[in-house]
Amino acid sequence: MVRPRSRGSLLLLTVALVITLSTGAVPAPAAVARSAPAAFAHPGVLVSRAQLDFVRSKVNAGAQPWKAAYDQMVASSLASLSRTPKPRAVVECGSYSNPNYGCTDERQDALAAYTDALIWYISRDSRYAQKAIQIMDAWSAVITDHTNSNAPLQTGWAGSSWPRAAEIIRYTSTGWSATGVNRFATMLRNVYLPEVINGRATTNGNWELSMMDAAIGIAVFLEDRAAYDKAVSTFRARMPAYIYLTGDGALPKGPAGSSIDTRDEIVAYWHGQETFVNGLSQETCRDFTHTGYGLAAIAHIAETSRIQGQDLYPEIADRLRHALGLHAKYQLGTAVLSWLCGGGLTLGLGPVTEVGFNALNNRMGIAMSNTQALTERQRPAGTNNLFVAWETLTHAGNPN
Repeated sequence: MVRPRSRGSLLLLTVALVITLSTGAVPAPAAVARSAPAAFAHPGVLVSRAQLDFVRSKVNAGAQPWKAAYDQMVASSLASLSRTPKPRAVVECGSYSNPNYGCTDERQDALAAYTDALIWYISRDSRYAQKAIQIMDAWSAVITDHTNSNAPLQTGWAGSSWPRAAEIIRYTSTGWSATGVNRFATMLRNVYLPEVINGRATTNGNWELSMMDAAIGIAVFLEDRAAYDKAVSTFRARMPAYIYLTGDGALPKGPAGSSIDTRDEIVAYWHGQETFVNGLSQETCRDFTHTGYGLAAIAHIAETSRIQGQDLYPEIADRLRHALGLHAKYQLGTAVLSWLCGGGLTLGLGPVTEVGFNALNNRMGIAMSNTQALTERQRPAGTNNLFVAWETLTHAGNPN
């Protein structure tokens, strides 16, 4: 039950909001619930029912940018009603998906199920719900394992998309049989969750963040409070090891659970970067594409936590807004000085800013001029064909 706030609490919230809007500063984080909700909200992975209703109303009214984003989604190959899923028992993915035995097929089918679920909810065309169910049933009947060096990352990517699709279909349509739901839940519990829940402390940070994106979504679908809590705990520990703030000290934090703690080890882990500024990411000097994976996963995790009543955004807002702003600035074309990555950056941030920008700018009132410029320039944001899809549609200007 939601209890009304006291007048004192409302006054403090009002003062904090005024400070934020007038100065652009992020207020000190409020106390955040330290454990999973007693009752999970459904659909509640990345998108809530209220968010979906907002999107549906905008698309039906022909409003922009939602209508253009919806049309883009419907026209994509992921939305094809003639799609034939390609499940396999063992998905084997080496480094950079080489070898690629089912890696692309699995990611694409998971994204297709999510795409179909969104189209179903917005259009109420039951063919799309049935197509999502067909894809999910096909994979849950077959898959048993992920192998080779990229198995944790592959599982994180596909495991992020599956529960988004499943939550929408299970809780907004009537076509998915109890047998299908239970078998899909068993798949998530036995094949996906064990591969991601323990994280990967010493890999590049986008791995562990993507794995936690999957873990928290799976935990919501399974209503697994222990897995939810573990995913959030790992996420909290990873944040200062992925995005630097000057308040951290002279050096970024090493990843929790790793032995990376000396200056030389941290500099090497941060791809040779020796000067640290607000918003710098552990992968900035690697390339912006992988950094974008990390930033997207961060926003996804925070968004799901907020839907579940455990809002992590105030806790991470300063790191996320600086990181989005710094990378957006250079993605927009700002000249790179010699202190940053030796004066050269590999750009390609990807369609990853909508969720974080909406949360921080639209809902929390934080000014983010560079992030706003990049986000609006990239609309409608499509998919990175891994685990990010249609986020202009789902999150642009979404107040819920």
